[in-house]
Amino acid sequence: MNDVATNGKLEKVCREAQAKLQKLDAEKNNDITSKLEWCIGSYNNDKNPEGLIEVGAQALTILKSYKKKNSRQVSKKLIEDLEKVTAV
Repeated sequence: MNDVATNGKLEKVCREAQAKLQKLDAEKNNDITSKLEWCIGSYNNDKNPEGLIEVGAQALTILKSYKKKNSRQVSKKLIEDLEKVTAV
């Protein structure tokens, strides 16, 4: 199992990504934020990080596109943290 997942960092970073996506455009990002919410709940129940890592990677792609359009919209730290926790 991914050691990042065991120390709680995976859940924390995915929650931060979810909050950022809602803040950027809640309506447009509803699908990914809903998936993140579901996967966070699932991860809390079974501690299996696979789904959360997969959806976290999808969120990373979306956040990178926001950052490319306007570098101030998404922090470099959030991108780096998501890259670390979704690396398999």
